[in-house]
Amino acid sequence: MYYIQKRIEISASHRLTVDYESKCTQLHGHNWIITIYCRAKELDQNGMVVDFTEVKRRIKRRLDHQNLNDVLPFNPTAENIARWCVEQVPHCYKATVQESEGNMACYEIDE
Repeated sequence: MYYIQKRIEISASHRLTVDYESKCTQLHGHNWIITIYCRAKELDQNGMVVDFTEVKRRIKRRLDHQNLNDVLPFNPTAENIARWCVEQVPHCYKATVQESEGNMACYEIDE
């Protein structure tokens, strides 16, 4: 099995919809760190699991310097963003989303 990992930094704002009182319901921003994990049993014709540039393009172009509430069709929690990232990248099985120091969410396909 071949594995790759791509770390992407983005700046983006969001506000959360939650059923309790929280300052996060107000629009605010983070310097997010998203790490994408991909794997494949065989390499493609170029000798890659997936091109690092393609991974970056699929995530950063869509999210960087955006209000995530405007570009994502769900409540943009770190957990939901991690799942969305896995769905965007070929061969991706796991993503971590760090919205601030000490606050990180992970989504991994359960096989």
